[in-house]
Amino acid sequence: MNVMQQDLSRKTHTLHNHVHRREVLNVCGLSAGYGPMRVIHDLDLIVSSGERIGIVGLNGHGKSTLFYAIAGLTGWQRGSIKLNGIEVGRTRSQGPGRYTHQIVRAGLALIPQGDEIFHGLTVEEHLDSGAFTPRSWRERKERKERILQIFPPLKKLMAVPVGRLSGGERRMVSIGRGLMGEASLFLVDEPSLGLAPKIGKNVIDALMALDLGGSAMVIAEQNVSLLEGRVDRIIGMHVGKLKGEASAALMLHDHGEA
Repeated sequence: MNVMQQDLSRKTHTLHNHVHRREVLNVCGLSAGYGPMRVIHDLDLIVSSGERIGIVGLNGHGKSTLFYAIAGLTGWQRGSIKLNGIEVGRTRSQGPGRYTHQIVRAGLALIPQGDEIFHGLTVEEHLDSGAFTPRSWRERKERKERILQIFPPLKKLMAVPVGRLSGGERRMVSIGRGLMGEASLFLVDEPSLGLAPKIGKNVIDALMALDLGGSAMVIAEQNVSLLEGRVDRIIGMHVGKLKGEASAALMLHDHGEA
């Protein structure tokens, strides 16, 4: 097979995979904020099954707010958010969180930045709390075994209160809890935040090794280098708007060269 034939075969294979991908998330014209403050501005985003997408940008530019809006946790929002073809966005006027349990049941897992843990609960109790839907609760033993394969250091810590763990271990628990759910979309917010570089890289490695199957994952990160070459797309975020796949430009901006 010559070079031209190989290139055509590769493009055909890529097109074939793309055609068979299912749309997991469709965000259209989303604006969202807190009180009088608008953080997200008329944002559009489509995520397909099997995709890993990185959203990169500086603190305060809307990455977390985008995730909270998808989960129904912002103070107000308008626009369309479809999860697996079902409208979950609505116009928020009754306060944040009113429909979040329904969105989780529809297939969402939000893994917030930082630890967001209960210090007195054990590692195992935290993981169990992530099995929110009836099916994931019935399968919690098998799901915990999968989490321990992803994060082996937790095996010896299952009975230990999470407040006694190191920062890296707590982050593993927080991510593992999110992965316990029956989700088709995982939103992972700043997984390396506050961790030593080596530990942060190990956490990202674990996320990259996860078999998504028909699910999708969106990772918000400030550290572009942790995601480059490892996710399907990297999208920049600046002042509440997505700026396209321009990670190199964002790196220059981070270093004050833009």
